[in-house]
Amino acid sequence: MKKIVYNSTRGNEKNVESSYAIVKGLANDGGLFVPNAIPKLQKSFEELKSMSYQEIACYVLGEFLTDFTEEEVSHCVYSAYDEKFDTKDIAPIVKKDGYYYLELFHGSTIAFKDMALSILPYLMTTAAKKQGITNEIAILTATSGDTGKAALAGFQDVAGTKIIVFYPKNGVSKIQERQMVTSEGDNTLVVGIDGNFDDAQNGVKAIFNDQVFNQNLESLGVQLSSANSINIGRLLPQVVYYVYSYSRLLNDRELDLGEPMNVVVPTGNFGNILAAYYAKEMGVPIKKLICASNDNKVLYDFFATGNYDRRREFLLTISPSMDILISSNLERLLYAVADEDAATVQQLMDNLLGEGHYTITEDMKANLSDFFPAFATQTMTMQAIKEEFEATNYMLDPHTAVAKAAYDTYIDATKDTTKTLIVSTASPYKFTKSTLSALDQRYEKMDDFDLLHELYAISNVEIPKAVKDIDKRPILHTTICKKEAMAETVLNFLQKK
Repeated sequence: MKKIVYNSTRGNEKNVESSYAIVKGLANDGGLFVPNAIPKLQKSFEELKSMSYQEIACYVLGEFLTDFTEEEVSHCVYSAYDEKFDTKDIAPIVKKDGYYYLELFHGSTIAFKDMALSILPYLMTTAAKKQGITNEIAILTATSGDTGKAALAGFQDVAGTKIIVFYPKNGVSKIQERQMVTSEGDNTLVVGIDGNFDDAQNGVKAIFNDQVFNQNLESLGVQLSSANSINIGRLLPQVVYYVYSYSRLLNDRELDLGEPMNVVVPTGNFGNILAAYYAKEMGVPIKKLICASNDNKVLYDFFATGNYDRRREFLLTISPSMDILISSNLERLLYAVADEDAATVQQLMDNLLGEGHYTITEDMKANLSDFFPAFATQTMTMQAIKEEFEATNYMLDPHTAVAKAAYDTYIDATKDTTKTLIVSTASPYKFTKSTLSALDQRYEKMDDFDLLHELYAISNVEIPKAVKDIDKRPILHTTICKKEAMAETVLNFLQKK
């Protein structure tokens, strides 16, 4: 097996082991860690198609985490993908009217973030031991709604860790917020900020890049890491379900061996679709990566023009996990399409920070041909929910509906008949009001929590344990701060013993 090492996209940290990259989260120069090569699948899909999710996860992650032993990878995988998921398939594919929906919401918080955040605590603690780290690890995370609860659930009461989650106070659904603020665990802190997700994410990055602040933490015996998809330990587990999906479709005779498939991903911070790109690079026969945006279509404009411009109105939509104007993981793709020229990436990121925009070269743009940009307005999203339910009795959440509606525009534009996997990133139970209001506007006036039972009555899908009686759980986190006070809030929490 070829040894895989990791480099910063901005060039100042090179050839580090995966365990170092996972514990660090963000490189010292502010860059993101990327593998020096994408390993090619050595097992054939004839072999893979009969393997379980856990077996494929062990294989794929083992290819990337070459400083982990086989036993260490296996421990992480089987500890993560267990009865926390309500289906033994872990990530089932549901076929409805010719569409293939990859359901990534069967974990403990009913959103796709569970797929990676169930395993990250095990990867993190294993990596820390391998690096000889005795400091307490403080997980610092910004969330647009789903990462927060999944990270809190994953790291709750994990020895040697604390976790602080920042979320936009008025930028998540009521159920998302209630899931977070009712989180248990003596090592957890949830903070609402007066701002949007980009403010939360920028604040977290600023804390990581504040050397004086980090030196102060070092004197407390604490070091920071991240559970956001800026952490390579969050990103790599997401590659697994694309390898698994192709093998399942092959095993179910929905695809022939070697037949390509398209993948549609509702996209915000760019980690989920980047994982699909990595899977394609590994050898999964993916034809097009359809990047689906909502009304905050900064990524759509980027792929269409080569110009990334965050200088626009930030819109609050019914798909809040996609309400993002700075897609952090795009930096990893820029590094790839710039032929790993870290200086170019550094300049682009400096331009984004200083001027609010950047433009890539024509050569870089030509290297983006695997991607197709599409977007869906809020009206189109609601229409997709209604049409799918009326046609198949299958309920889409507002993020999956963005993907479905955007994919329909792709078909209209290209007439492409390639079989396509639509990534379903959350249960409709996480967004009851938006989901049901798409069917009938009378639901807009009802309470989000009452709508849990209404959704059950209409869909006949059991209310997931993650949100059952959630309105009756005690609120344990009430901290709110201004975006300028995030570092102070972190320090105050970490100083408590």
